[in-house]
Amino acid sequence: MPPLTASDDELLAIAEGRAAVDLASFRKVRVRGDDARAWLHDLVTTDVASLVPGASRRTLLLDATGHIRVDLQVACDGDGFWLFQAPDQPDHIRSALAPYVLSSAVSLDDLTDERGLIALLGSAGAHDGFRPSCLGPGGDVIGPSGSTLLPPERAFVGADAAEVWRIRRGRARMGTDFDGRSIPAEAGLDETIDETKGCFLGQESVARVRNLGHPPRVLRHMVADGPIDAGSPVVDEAGDEVGVVTSAATHVGGGTVLLASIRWGAGKRLLDAREGRDLAPVGSSD
Repeated sequence: MPPLTASDDELLAIAEGRAAVDLASFRKVRVRGDDARAWLHDLVTTDVASLVPGASRRTLLLDATGHIRVDLQVACDGDGFWLFQAPDQPDHIRSALAPYVLSSAVSLDDLTDERGLIALLGSAGAHDGFRPSCLGPGGDVIGPSGSTLLPPERAFVGADAAEVWRIRRGRARMGTDFDGRSIPAEAGLDETIDETKGCFLGQESVARVRNLGHPPRVLRHMVADGPIDAGSPVVDEAGDEVGVVTSAATHVGGGTVLLASIRWGAGKRLLDAREGRDLAPVGSSD
């Protein structure tokens, strides 16, 4: 797939902090009850216990072997929590969490159809819902489905523009850059893990990788001076294939910015795309 691009007007709106993305299709699960905070904290990878109203964090739900089942955002308000999840992930977060409720004082309500959600990209004021956004820097605003949630100074941009923004910032996406066979370290998602927690699903496997070894692959954020397609092989200086480009978008000023899954041990070698274009870490040559 050729490097993704979007209209100049949409990319300018993002750069100027005027952009919003309609996330109505995102799964929206409400978590409430006397045990909700402690229950969530013990299941997902991030620190839920310290979340204050208006704050949100990216987090993961792992399986017992430490592989990623769900990539989601957990947001806190004064009455409980919201879980926001991209609709193309195979495991619905409510279904994934429901078996763990048991006798806990917790309710899980799927309000996807009843609630609208928009992401305000870039800088967002304190009044702009939950921060950061489930798409990255910014805020998420939730309200009744069909209601007007868009602030007057904002303009909607399409999915392609949001994807270009994501790739330029190096944010991994489930289903594109990693999947259910991946562990957090392979996807560059170590920041979603609270290493001080007493427990969470898959913790022992995560700790084993961190303390005793390394992941089989790593995700790298890179640039090239020309077009490189998503799905292109990545080779080392000897011409051996060591990875694949998972996401690619046009880069500011020309060329391609990309995410690539690289075999561990090859990450510090000189890398090229099969097209013969040199790859460099973002920040070293852009």
